[in-house]
Amino acid sequence: MSELETAMVLIMDVFDKYAGAEGKKGTLTKTEMKNLLENEFPMFIQAGKGKDDCDKLINDLDENGDSEVDFQEFVILVVTFTCLVHERFQESILK
Repeated sequence: MSELETAMVLIMDVFDKYAGAEGKKGTLTKTEMKNLLENEFPMFIQAGKGKDDCDKLINDLDENGDSEVDFQEFVILVVTFTCLVHERFQESILK
């Protein structure tokens, strides 16, 4: 597989690792999402994001209002974080 295909499989594997531990296999409950954020996005936690920020993020991701985060909603988070990190790297390179 190409590097991009490998990255896509890794994203799917991470989602599947956390989804369904409590609820439906194809979605992340708030607790599952918080566990994923703590383990897979430690930078989010280290940046001082508290419980309220985490809850707000999950509510913002939950576009269909089912109180869970499905794969499409999760991918939006991954893409958003990727864009933010890329932007930071670009800023540091240009300085």
